[in-house]
Amino acid sequence: MNELKLSKTTRFNRRPGPLVFVVMDGVGVSSNKNGNAVMGACTPTLDKLMNNSLYTTVQAHGVAVGLPSDDDMGNSEVGHNAFGAGRVFEQGAKLVNKSIESGAMFAGEVWKKITGNCISKKSALHFIGLFSDGNVHSHINHLKAMIKQGASEGVKKIRIHILLDGRDVGETSALEYIEPFEKYLAEINSQYLTDCKIASGGGRMKVTMDRYEADWNMVKIGWETHVQGNGRKFNTAKEAVEMYRKENPLVIDQDLPPFVIEDSEGKPAGKICDGDAVIYYNFRGDRAIEISKAFEEENFSKFDRGERPTVIYAGMMEYTEMRIFRKLILYRRLLLIKRWAKFLQQTA
Repeated sequence: MNELKLSKTTRFNRRPGPLVFVVMDGVGVSSNKNGNAVMGACTPTLDKLMNNSLYTTVQAHGVAVGLPSDDDMGNSEVGHNAFGAGRVFEQGAKLVNKSIESGAMFAGEVWKKITGNCISKKSALHFIGLFSDGNVHSHINHLKAMIKQGASEGVKKIRIHILLDGRDVGETSALEYIEPFEKYLAEINSQYLTDCKIASGGGRMKVTMDRYEADWNMVKIGWETHVQGNGRKFNTAKEAVEMYRKENPLVIDQDLPPFVIEDSEGKPAGKICDGDAVIYYNFRGDRAIEISKAFEEENFSKFDRGERPTVIYAGMMEYTEMRIFRKLILYRRLLLIKRWAKFLQQTA
């Protein structure tokens, strides 16, 4: 492979002192001051750096950072990974898309084990995850594809535990996902004679999706809601959202309290029981690791799980491996900074 030959720059004068590499999360280059705090502020230092220093702009969304399309917004996760890797590589959303489109996911050993278990034991297949098309932690199309595939293979009971977003999508957009999804489930039930329904849920910042072990109580609430079926009960997810908004008109989706859907007898519609299977369908790992530990670890001590059901549990990615991967990304990032500093010194 031919190496790229760089010419000495005339735009940069060497100066003493260390090199500082700064990533300003969430700052875009735009002349529009509306909603743009940086452009609307007095920024003499930034102005000086951009007028007199060696700099460039980068594309931080879409295919440039390994997402499926340019309609996908960037975020700190994909941006940091791309910076650290020093190249464009396929990130979680795109990897899952390709796996579903090619059929590789459904031909895999784990998928066959899950569906085979549910069919042979006549048990339920549960899905837990962020319920939107934000494509940062999850995508609702992945969920729908797995539900349809499971139903077509003969899984008769499917329960979905929805974590409402309001962060990567509109703040109060939950019903825009719930209502069409309920219609989708009705179509699946009619076509495959299955029993698919939403079983529980809550806002992502109240239920289940803690990260960095900042608040294990969120995970405890999720366990009680999804697994044990304990919590405030409603007939439908739509009813739950509408009631919570009526009680607190200022609440946004990510802060909605937990809820449990009840069946015609007033019992939880989808507790997770012995013999069931569970898929946590977030592909991003940071908000998936803790609930995964609650399901998987034998010597778990963060909260009392009560009677822990024996289930087959799977995630969309190898979440613990993602932590190791990020450490490698950080190392690579530091290495690139050192190389960049050396280049600046050589070209001065």
